[in-house]
Amino acid sequence: MDRPPENLSDGQPPFWKQRRNLVAFLAFLGFFNVYTLRVNLSVGIVAMTSSSDTRTSEFDWGPELRGAILSSFFYGYISTQLIGGLLGAKIGGVKLIGYGVFSTAILTILTPVAARYSVYLVIVLRVIEGVFEGVVYPGIHAVWSRWAPPAERTRLGSFAFSGSFVGTVIGYPMCGWLVEKYDWPSTFYVPGFVAIVWCVVWLTCITESPVEDKHITKEELKFIVDSIGPTDDTKISFTDYPWKDILTSMPVWAITCSHFCENWGFYTLLTQLPSYMNDVLKFNIGKGSLLSALPYLVMSIILQFSGFFVDWLRKNEILTTTQVRKVFNCGAFVSQTIFMYLASNSKSEIGSIFYLTLAVGLGAFAWSGFSINPLDIAPQYASILLGISNTFATIPGIVSPMLAGVIVQNKSAEEWQWVFLISSGIYLFGAVFYGIFASGERQPWAKIKIEEKNGHDNKTFDMKM
Repeated sequence: MDRPPENLSDGQPPFWKQRRNLVAFLAFLGFFNVYTLRVNLSVGIVAMTSSSDTRTSEFDWGPELRGAILSSFFYGYISTQLIGGLLGAKIGGVKLIGYGVFSTAILTILTPVAARYSVYLVIVLRVIEGVFEGVVYPGIHAVWSRWAPPAERTRLGSFAFSGSFVGTVIGYPMCGWLVEKYDWPSTFYVPGFVAIVWCVVWLTCITESPVEDKHITKEELKFIVDSIGPTDDTKISFTDYPWKDILTSMPVWAITCSHFCENWGFYTLLTQLPSYMNDVLKFNIGKGSLLSALPYLVMSIILQFSGFFVDWLRKNEILTTTQVRKVFNCGAFVSQTIFMYLASNSKSEIGSIFYLTLAVGLGAFAWSGFSINPLDIAPQYASILLGISNTFATIPGIVSPMLAGVIVQNKSAEEWQWVFLISSGIYLFGAVFYGIFASGERQPWAKIKIEEKNGHDNKTFDMKM
């Protein structure tokens, strides 16, 4: 069975005093910073290469070069996903995340100087930023494997991930405002300094596991440890992981496929929406960046409720874990397929914005499916599984901006139509693949054998998920 465990919360401190909720809140702020450090370039590059009534363009970068700059981050990002997963499983995720974001923030602050020296130096900096930020997403699953009780994984994980989308919501208009008030370099300085402050707080306040936390109550510690059960936390060699089972597991590839498909549409709009608003809808940077944030506002709002709803459905045994992951994931993908198609054929400004907002926003339900799924099927290897899936899911960040740069040569609505149609088809493929192959049950190769003290044969431990 793949049911969540019974509620073991008796005697715990109030919600606001639970340390695992502090971990989730600071993780939320961490992902907020991660995405402000990404969207700043999407907004800043428009100001750097476009003229306005008050400003002339400082750089003569064509569409293909802009696409190469926007995608360069992902060349570094893809290289450290699996490394981040392995390190997270080996040493934990807290320091991995903190130092990864800190390094990215420092390089972001250096970007304006690099841009005025050479466009190629900007590309190099963005690649290195991607290297350091690539360990963040796998790292958070290493944190949750030690901190998140199974019955609360979707709630805690979804809330933390939603920081990414809130960061996009605030990052777009904030960077647009900074451009208009203080010019484009401020879009790199401000997010960079804010992220550094967060890193100091995160590394100071959060421990790798609840056992190491000096401020956690005995009741909460007991609840977390009893809920999670054996974690196989021995320091085994990388070569001892069940690589063959992992790489031949269809549930693992279902997660990977969904992550790829969701990220294709997400990264396409994350990097290209300000340009679409400027090219086709003829909005200025301020208005365009504000409207570009709208889809992510809807996504972040939905994600706050979807995590609670998923855990409620599982706790009350209305749906099994497998069923709830498939319903939320595939339902979201089918909806995104439809609305991205409608956006490609829309002839009005309001229609385009409405359809694109729903095409992105409804992806929140998918994130309550595939993104938490590694913790269902193999919690002790969850950071590794996310490292694998995010390696493939980073490919859209490389390919989609460059593909858009090749397709959109004349900045016409017809060219942008093809960008949206490609995303629509990829969403549909993801829905079919995940619906067939996904699972919410702990996989046989992830069941932990524990040796009884009386010397009898080993028993296989299968935590109810």
